[in-house]
Amino acid sequence: MSKDVAVLGVGMHPWGKWGQSFVGYGVKAAQDALKDAGVEWKDIQLVAGGNTMRNGYPGYVAGATFAQALGWSGAKVSSSYGACATGAQAIGVARAHILAGLCEVALVIGADSAPKGFFAPTGGRRPEDPDWLRFHIQGITNPTYFGLYARRRMDVYGATQEDFAQVKVKNSKHGLHNPNARYRKEVALEDVMSSVLVADPLHLLDICATSDGAAALVLSSMDFARKHATDPVKIAAVSTVTPVYPNSIIEMPNLATDSKAGVGLPEIGFKESITHGAYEEAGLGPEDMSLAEVYDLSTALELDWYEQIGLCPPGDAEKLLRDGDTTIGGRIPVNPSGGLGCFGEAVPAQAIAQVCELTWQLRGQADGRQVEGAKAGVTVNQGLFGHGSSVLCTV
Repeated sequence: MSKDVAVLGVGMHPWGKWGQSFVGYGVKAAQDALKDAGVEWKDIQLVAGGNTMRNGYPGYVAGATFAQALGWSGAKVSSSYGACATGAQAIGVARAHILAGLCEVALVIGADSAPKGFFAPTGGRRPEDPDWLRFHIQGITNPTYFGLYARRRMDVYGATQEDFAQVKVKNSKHGLHNPNARYRKEVALEDVMSSVLVADPLHLLDICATSDGAAALVLSSMDFARKHATDPVKIAAVSTVTPVYPNSIIEMPNLATDSKAGVGLPEIGFKESITHGAYEEAGLGPEDMSLAEVYDLSTALELDWYEQIGLCPPGDAEKLLRDGDTTIGGRIPVNPSGGLGCFGEAVPAQAIAQVCELTWQLRGQADGRQVEGAKAGVTVNQGLFGHGSSVLCTV
């Protein structure tokens, strides 16, 4: 049995700080996706919503919230949350329904209205919650973690602050041509290096912002797609994996690692396992990819992902970057959308937006940032508490 589902339509609300409800952003993205797919709202049999936890009760039941805003139609509904992997989980739910024969066409929506500045802890006292503990006991904000990961890369592989800054330079050139990106301005190495130091060794321009924004997909069975489109982009795999014990590298929001004193390390580390699961399911490998959209919460983390998704051996990411391989026109462009460095975080929408970019690229519709001859692409994302996510798309 084929595991492919078709991406019939894609839509986005531009990222930025718009000061409006996440619901309006999601409706705009959904309407654009429906128009792109050439189907009507009444044709949708499932609405898979990505929850946003900063928006009260409607955010906790995003599938129903979007369905009501679009007009009650009797469609099935689901709501998913996995922190930054939320969008991929919603995609996975829709795909599973389609492959199981429970519906033929589904709408996946993620939208957020994020606070200004870096994310802060939720109120109350929750000493059993590692996310609460890392803020209140040790004062470890997200950028602090990013700085620790960056310092680790410098210590283990000899990366420099200039290497990190070059990631931002690359992505700013890509995002310059993306109409949905928040930051559409090319920056130079000196601009990054002279921006304020936030979490040593990372500067302000090394770290992604928080944003409002939305993304949506219309997914369908291949039989349904053949009646509406010619050679649609296909989702060939969705990987939503968790770590294997022991996970000996600290991951947000935990403050310590598992002990490896009595149990040997797994053959594949957590972050490496995320896309490994997608490659295995699709029967493809990193060598088959034309592009990748990775989760660049910081510039240093983008370099880590090069190795973790199999683009190069450990320690070679800086060379891959310096040689221009990850720039549009290079061997394997990474973040041709501009990445989170140009978009910022709109948490439930991020993984969906990555699939939107793959779709435009594989259709040949990414004006100004097109990866020529793109045939396959992979996304990777990670949410708090061991939520891995990867989506692999092909033509």
